[in-house]
This record gives sequence, C-alpha cells and structure tokens, in this order.
Amino acid sequence: MLAAHFADVPRVVVEPGVRTGIPVLTDNPREVGTDRIVNALAAATRYGGPAVVVDFGGTATTFDVVNAQGQYVGGAISPGIEISLEALERRGAQLRMVELRRPRSVIARNTVEALQSGMVFGVASQVDGIVARMLEELEARVDEVTVVATGYLAELVYDECRCFTALDPWLTLRGLELVYARNS
Repeated sequence: MLAAHFADVPRVVVEPGVRTGIPVLTDNPREVGTDRIVNALAAATRYGGPAVVVDFGGTATTFDVVNAQGQYVGGAISPGIEISLEALERRGAQLRMVELRRPRSVIARNTVEALQSGMVFGVASQVDGIVARMLEELEARVDEVTVVATGYLAELVYDECRCFTALDPWLTLRGLELVYARNS
C-alpha cells in the first residue's frame, strides 16, 4: 500500500531483518510487536537502561523492560483502558460508556464517576503493582530504573501512578525515527 500511494516517500517498515539497534532477548523475538521494540529502543537511547516503558493504548497497556545493557528482555500485556471500559458497557446491565477523565474522588457518588474512578485509579494501581514486580525481578533499585509513561492515554493516569520518572507521549515516534535513521 505504501508503494502504491506514496512511492516517492522514503520509508522503512519495521519487520524482522530491519536494523533496530536493540537486541531482543525473548523466546521468540518475531512475536514481539514492533511498537514494543521501537518503544524499548527509544527508551534505551533517550534514558539508558534499565528502563520500563508503559504504553497506554486503548486496546492494550504494554509493559516493556530494557536491561542495563540496553537489551529488550520482555514485558507484560494487560487490557487497555478503553477496551476495559467498552467491556463494562457491553456486559454491565446498567453501565454505559463515559468520558475517560480523572474523577473528583476515589469514592464516587454516582455511576459515571464510579466508572471513572475504577478505570483511572484501578489502572494506576495495576501499573504500580506490575512495575514493582518487574523491578524485583530485575533486582534493581527504584532509583536505578527509568519508568516511562507513553501513549495517547498516558496523561490520564500519569499523576496517579507512583512509579513513573518520565512522561514521553511521543516515545514510539522517537523510536520509529531512530529505526529510520539506522536503515536509510
């Protein structure tokens, strides 16, 4: 499709065989999504390792770990904020889609704010918990690891999480830029 519609535009498709500059040390590197690899590359380049990248997408929230040597060592995937909210709307008899925003309080006084509270503070607690477990497995001190929030929903929960040291909403694009530079 790119060649058909944008033949004159230089491009690099991130796929196996493309130089990313970050070794992927998983059981099957071909299974790791390119978004996760470019996020890890950008984090390793921008912040160094060890680092944990938490990418808040609508479908999934991904957690990706870069070790002290700048290698991608793995991560975790959980349901995303939007897909979780959609599932509640679809399966809850009296629940509906609400605007994703920080509620006034954790203890909500109406259904809209109760959904917002559960989504925002629930995700924040999940993120803090998963990141803490990852740091334990890395055997790294909290002050040694950069924990980066990225993705278009990152700002929604960034201030509610205790683990983050950086907010970088454009991390994926920075990673794509690095891959392009290495391959053109």
